[in-house]
Amino acid sequence: MDGSLLDEAKRVHPTFWPLLDALLGRGVTVCPASGRQYATLRRSMGRDDLVYLAENGAYVVRDGAPLAVDGLDLDLARDVVRRVRAAAADLDLGVVLCGERSAYVERTDDAFLAQCEPYYALLERVDDLTAVDDTVLKVAVYDFGGAEAGAGPALASFGDVARVLVSGEHWVDVMSPTADKGTALRAVQAALGVGPEHTMAFGDYFNDVGMLAASDWSFAMANGHPDVRAGARFVAPSNDENGVVRTVASVLRIDVPGLDARGA
Repeated sequence: MDGSLLDEAKRVHPTFWPLLDALLGRGVTVCPASGRQYATLRRSMGRDDLVYLAENGAYVVRDGAPLAVDGLDLDLARDVVRRVRAAAADLDLGVVLCGERSAYVERTDDAFLAQCEPYYALLERVDDLTAVDDTVLKVAVYDFGGAEAGAGPALASFGDVARVLVSGEHWVDVMSPTADKGTALRAVQAALGVGPEHTMAFGDYFNDVGMLAASDWSFAMANGHPDVRAGARFVAPSNDENGVVRTVASVLRIDVPGLDARGA
């Protein structure tokens, strides 16, 4: 979604919707994949006939029901929250505890909430994240200064017991060691009885690497991270050039109304 299907203004290009109808009409399964919450993805897409790979693969929903759930140990999640609180003495950090029922925050200033609300349609404010009782899908940490240099290293020691993933310029996700978009995509492939040779995937950042590896038709966005481009088999035009729609339409030879060479 972010950095691939969505442009830099977080918009879906209008030509995506007729392409989606054409794909579903051909029997193609479409899987929006994101670090975003399932409720947010469902709201954006507006339909249940898709397979959603939410929370960077920790939560997979098919036909409106969970297909796979790979949660983070609750005590470990609470330890991550405490580590973020300690690191916030030197770094400008906010933390989102991502649960199956809702997402939760204890930092509630406008600057932090403005970063959270686009990604979490269900967002509950609480006094103490360590008191939340829910199935935890991941802990998402926002670093106003930049995740690769700040929150990522601050949380790296959890890498022995969890998956610590820099999922965007400012976001770090701490997840189950086995949670990944690639693992989620393989679960979908198994459920559908298809393989990597039948799968096309698009990505731009580190959280997409596993998903691209599970797809023979793997496309990195032209403006994606250099390491992601190096690991993909193909490069698609950037997200601001409607690269996903243009590539799918070209490869599958679908005539999409309103789509010209630039995707406008």
